[in-house]
Amino acid sequence: MTSPTTLKTSAEPPLVSAVRWTRSQWLLLMVVCTVLALDALDVSMVGVALPSIGQELNLGTDSLQWIVSAYVLGYGSLLLLGGRLADLLGRRRIFLIALTVFAAASLLGGLVDDPAILIATRFIKGLAAAFTAPAGFSIITTNFAEGRERNRALSIFTTFGASGFSLGLVVGGLMTSLSWRWTFLVSVPIAVLVVLLGMRFIPKDKPSVEDSGHDIWGAVTLALGMLGLVYTLVSAPEQGWGSVATIAGFAVSVAVLAAFAVIENKVKHPLIRFSILKEGWVARANLSAVGLFGSYLSFQFILTMYLQSVLGWSPLGMALALLPTGLLVASSAPFADRLIEKFGATQLIITGLTALGLGYVLFLRVGTSPNYVLDILPSVILLGIGFALAFPSINVQATTGIRDSEQGLAAGLIQTSTQVGAALVLAVTTALVSGHGQAAGTVSAQAMLEQYRPGLILSAAVAIAALLVAAAPSRRRVRT
Repeated sequence: MTSPTTLKTSAEPPLVSAVRWTRSQWLLLMVVCTVLALDALDVSMVGVALPSIGQELNLGTDSLQWIVSAYVLGYGSLLLLGGRLADLLGRRRIFLIALTVFAAASLLGGLVDDPAILIATRFIKGLAAAFTAPAGFSIITTNFAEGRERNRALSIFTTFGASGFSLGLVVGGLMTSLSWRWTFLVSVPIAVLVVLLGMRFIPKDKPSVEDSGHDIWGAVTLALGMLGLVYTLVSAPEQGWGSVATIAGFAVSVAVLAAFAVIENKVKHPLIRFSILKEGWVARANLSAVGLFGSYLSFQFILTMYLQSVLGWSPLGMALALLPTGLLVASSAPFADRLIEKFGATQLIITGLTALGLGYVLFLRVGTSPNYVLDILPSVILLGIGFALAFPSINVQATTGIRDSEQGLAAGLIQTSTQVGAALVLAVTTALVSGHGQAAGTVSAQAMLEQYRPGLILSAAVAIAALLVAAAPSRRRVRT
């Protein structure tokens, strides 16, 4: 028995033994990792393009938020169902079908001019990613043995996701310098190519033989509840926090989410087996994921508006300024599993969230004429270190000790926490920003910066709260 605070790996072999994979395993891993990187790339690429989209389609901050939130809400609301269906209907089948839908929605989004259709395509892409991500995760966990081999595969997998998210800023800057539409279209040929490679290199798996339902009502109530909650948060500054519409929106959203909880406790095969959260390390990993991704996505949203709207930087200039974050995360891939083995997942999560929170706090110093090296670069480096350490460690911790039949559930749960947490924190950030000042372009740069500052403070607060959760002592113990 060992405490979660000292958890390193589960049933790992001695460190002197090397992990050697076959060519087929490497190709399988690269196919699955590419799709996760593509999912993450899509979020950050579009984030860089938001000011350009807003100018061309005449959208304000509250509307632009939905281009990001529609994706992460679609992603987060069906991740649990996606993970469960991958277990039940076949991981390969779900993975390839969903990736095809992702490619089609990317193509449509890059061609339309209607903001409503554009947001709808983002939601559809999020739904597709909700099936590819947990399916890919469970493809890895069922094709690589638990212990050092799986830890290495998962660290590479999750680092691809973090790298895609970080390097997406650079790719998004390059694409936006041509046209914001390329931030949508660039995903199409990559997705099509990966579908073809996946048909060849992902081994066929048999659907589960267990008698099961798909808990459609659970998925519907979770999606509707989260959509209602985010919509109410975003519209509250305009409607008024004490207005009938806002109060009713919160009440209905909470009631729908409560119905989701009731459904999960009654159906034979729920999306969430709530008892899985009784394992202390699983709950802490999921809460850490909320803080990590929620704070970072909100920070990126504010940073994009600040650098382009307040400072007048070009999308490419902004992307190059944030390049060190992406390089730090991408270069950590070969070492993540070794660091987890040496120091333990929990210790790396604590260190990563500490670096992340410090980076946000330091950024609060910025003004309307910042010095890049002194005022921006330290935060950029700290965010890269924080993401590189915390992201793979959280995913390893969340799936340690979970039996193979529920790896899809564990994968879906941690990624749901990541995406739903991001949507909620971003919604609160948008509400703070929308309620604090006037629309960008109608006031001075200093006033615009003050409008964005509450969102920066929220990112720091969320990261610090996640750090406290990760560092809190636990009485639960983990079998190794």
